[in-house]
Amino acid sequence: MNVKHIQILVDAGNDLEEGRAFYDQQGESIGDYFWDSLLSDIESLIIFGGIHSKKLGFYRMLSKRFPYAIYYDLNGVTVSVVAILPMRRDPVWITKKMGGRR
Repeated sequence: MNVKHIQILVDAGNDLEEGRAFYDQQGESIGDYFWDSLLSDIESLIIFGGIHSKKLGFYRMLSKRFPYAIYYDLNGVTVSVVAILPMRRDPVWITKKMGGRR
C-alpha cells in the first residue's frame, strides 16, 4: 500500500488525550513519553498501513511501548486513525467504544 497521508479523527485524538492524562498521573514525564510513543507508532503507518489484521471492522496495530491498540481505516492513500484504546480494559468496553466509530 502506498500511504501518503495520516489523519487522526476527533474521537481518536480524545483517546490520545485521555491516555496522556492517565499516564501523567503515574509519574513525571510519563504522559509526554506516552504521547510521543503513540505518535511515533501512528507515523509508522506511512510505511506499514494496511498490513495489520482487522478487529471490529478496522485494522488494528498494537503500540510498541504501551498496552494500547491503534484502530485505523484505509481510504486510498489516506490512513484514518479512528481509535486509540487501552488493551487492558474489558473487551466489552472496547467493543462499545468502537461501536459508533467511523
